Amino acid sequence: MSTPVLTTDLPGLPRFATGKVRDVYDLGDSLLLVVSDRISAFDCVMPSGVPDKGRVLTQMSLYWFRALRPLVATHCITTDLDFICARVAEAGCTVTDETRAMLAGRSMLAVKAEMFPVECVVRGYLAGSLWGEYKAAGGPGRDAVVHGLALPAGLRECDKLPEPIFTPSTKAETGHDMNIGMEEMREIVGAETADRLASVSVEIYKAAADRALTRGIIIADTKFELGLHKGSLTLADEALTPDSSRFWDAELYEPGRSQPSFDKQYLRDWLTASGWNKEPPAPSLPEDVVQRTADKYREAYRRITGFGL
Repeated sequence: MSTPVLTTDLPGLPRFATGKVRDVYDLGDSLLLVVSDRISAFDCVMPSGVPDKGRVLTQMSLYWFRALRPLVATHCITTDLDFICARVAEAGCTVTDETRAMLAGRSMLAVKAEMFPVECVVRGYLAGSLWGEYKAAGGPGRDAVVHGLALPAGLRECDKLPEPIFTPSTKAETGHDMNIGMEEMREIVGAETADRLASVSVEIYKAAADRALTRGIIIADTKFELGLHKGSLTLADEALTPDSSRFWDAELYEPGRSQPSFDKQYLRDWLTASGWNKEPPAPSLPEDVVQRTADKYREAYRRITGFGL
């Protein structure tokens, strides 16, 4: 098992942002996203990394960015290592063999987009927090209104929804994102923009879900980050990865219960069973939990793209 990359360092390059998983560097006219092997759960970064996770996220995002180009512009310029290393060197960082190894497979050069301060969440199935909200609103015993949307009575956990629904949230710097309705979103970004974000998000979710299903994968839900670049709506950050989406095996799908998934739900389940109170610091992860999580990420990538790492 390879050693996880938990931190990145490119001396001489200013940091644009550091997230739970991504380290973003400012190259002046563009950004360099380097995806680490860090993994978070319950809003806490684990002390252990997951080998190859950063490569899975980068290469799967690249796959979807290419597939979705007919529907929406994306922030991706290239993941070509030689080109990226040349740009890094031009920006003032000495590129060593170690630098190349660190960047290989997990780095993406991207345009600078002006990001909207909302998460664009699309759900095709009644799972996760939506299932809890549906029950709290009176379902399945009667029709329920969730996020301002009417859902019919009688739905079971993980049932496919009559149509995918758009359930936006705010972006939290720390802690949980907060679910909001369309009216709140319209107040934040404007009515015309909110409606456009909702429409495009559902459109690209449907296209991706149809494509993944041909590979035997159900995309139960996902979230997108969208912004503007030179006036064009632009998909940024990542797209349809195990970090941002809920993937199920279509052959094992059985509504009425939770589903085995190709994402970090396995890690969340282990943490819950461990008795951790979900407050920092997070516990160290056993090697078998790390390996199982890594296997799920790699399998999601292989199943959807048809390639291995």
